[in-house]
Amino acid sequence: MPYRRVQQWLPKKVLLAWFGIAVGSLLIALALDMFLVPNRIAAGGVTGLATIFFYVLRIPISWTIMALNFLLLFLCYRELGWRLMVRSLYGAVVTSVFVDLLQYRVPIPTHDLLLASIYGGIVAGLGTGIVLRSGGTTGGTDLVARLVHKYLPITMGQALLGADSMVIVMAGVFFSAELALYALLGLLATSQVIDLVQEGLSFSRAAFIISSRHDDVAQAIFRELSRGVTALAGEGMYTGERRPVLICVVAKTEESRLKAVVYKEDAEAFVFITDAHEVLGEGFKSYR
Repeated sequence: MPYRRVQQWLPKKVLLAWFGIAVGSLLIALALDMFLVPNRIAAGGVTGLATIFFYVLRIPISWTIMALNFLLLFLCYRELGWRLMVRSLYGAVVTSVFVDLLQYRVPIPTHDLLLASIYGGIVAGLGTGIVLRSGGTTGGTDLVARLVHKYLPITMGQALLGADSMVIVMAGVFFSAELALYALLGLLATSQVIDLVQEGLSFSRAAFIISSRHDDVAQAIFRELSRGVTALAGEGMYTGERRPVLICVVAKTEESRLKAVVYKEDAEAFVFITDAHEVLGEGFKSYR
């Protein structure tokens, strides 16, 4: 089919999303075949369960990933919606295919359990993060958490932690306590890298400023830093005094200059500064 006709049926944005899911699925498969499965590291989720089944029951990794994800997606189709459902099915199929194609065909860089758990977790987290940024889902324990949260009075985070913990406990039972500890380390590495991919490498600072000289402080920030300032209505609950709360987002390299500008105008100002991940808009990066 000619490329232009493909574009008519599938817009560029959709094609890029599906390509991103494929790339993320490839990285997850590489993490499994190069680091995790050869070293019996079951770092949570459906892939961890598939690793256990592979060694205990001799069931191929791809079969378990496919079967469990299809079952969970069927149970959760109402909560996901058809778009996410289709992308999740696509991701499950592509991951399973890549796992089969690459198994025994890629090198195993290390049999050191510490290195395998860390680097396997990093590569799996990178792949999972790309899938999520592409509008897909990795399925697995995310879907289990949705089901548990729907029928039991616990949060999604608690359900997700419980599901992954069960897989790691199973790894301790069927493999060893030491391998379960390495699996936990891999799971932590995966979660950190997912956050990094989702939020981006760079992060800015968001400053909240309460000052009796708020107009002078805002003008000084405009003049010295060329940054925008937003004023929100605030009220001191102890004094009952109404005063604007200034919000200003700056690059992390500008934090010290911002504090110097504020306290030059008002030595009694109250300031607190927090991390602001992935700031989009004028003066920062574009969503596109």
